[in-house]
Amino acid sequence: MTIAVLTRVSLSSSIKSYPTDLRDHLERSATSCSLRNRRLPRKVHKNCGAFSATAMADLVRSTVLVTGAGGRTGQIVYKKLKERTENYIARGLVRTEESKEKIGGADDVFVADIRDAQSIVPAVQGIDALIILTSSVPKMKPGYDPSQGGRPEFYFEDGAYPEQVDWVGQKNQIDAAKAAGVKQIVLVGSMGGTDLNHPLNSLGNGNILVWKRKAEQYLADSGVPYTIIRAGGLQDKDGGLRELLVGKNDELLKTETKTIARADVAEVSIQALQFEEAKFKAFDLASKPEGTGTPTTDFKALFSLTSERF
Repeated sequence: MTIAVLTRVSLSSSIKSYPTDLRDHLERSATSCSLRNRRLPRKVHKNCGAFSATAMADLVRSTVLVTGAGGRTGQIVYKKLKERTENYIARGLVRTEESKEKIGGADDVFVADIRDAQSIVPAVQGIDALIILTSSVPKMKPGYDPSQGGRPEFYFEDGAYPEQVDWVGQKNQIDAAKAAGVKQIVLVGSMGGTDLNHPLNSLGNGNILVWKRKAEQYLADSGVPYTIIRAGGLQDKDGGLRELLVGKNDELLKTETKTIARADVAEVSIQALQFEEAKFKAFDLASKPEGTGTPTTDFKALFSLTSERF
């Protein structure tokens, strides 16, 4: 009896800062070990004692799947998660074996077609959170000569139109994650969705922002805790050097601060998993130019700046 009480008290005091559901699970497991200790050999006691050192470490880490992990922003998110082993168990999802090899070819990278709902299922099993970074990509038609003036023309490959990738593909991901019991979904989209005449919609006649917006609405209506990040113009620059700005309804597009580094988008995507203030929110994201303002480090405060649900 003494062993059971001491084990439970010790464990409770060490995990009192953990979320309630995790705390309860750990305490039940510890109590189970204590009860078995009263009737099992000494060597089994050691196995139960190892619970707090190994199982607890795994339980406090979140398993996070990044889809679109082969893309320029997705690669950054996946790499950041892999570097933060004390908090996360990273997984990636890419479209081809070539993309898998490009990001290291690890066993935690799954190859799947997001347009095929069943192909996503193995990747989402057992995950705690999903970060969606998949997107259709318009391609420039050959033959464009800048010296001749005019604008280039774009097209989407067959089967890779925004309706198929940004709507059906993202809907499939949301459905699969919800069925797997995921605790949060972070969806990275683009600013401009309130304007049907936005230039991005005309690329390849794909209406890309229309379909992205539809997927965002589907996520907001899913019942799963979500964070929708509508990023401004993406730049391939170092992150952590600028003051980040949140907005709504594309208001930032009317200002001079309507771009953001991919690395900052990646960081905000991960930080959104850590704060309740980021859940059930949708916001535009941009940054001040480097050298103006104060680089953002308090992400809880950043998420608290908005209360917009969509």
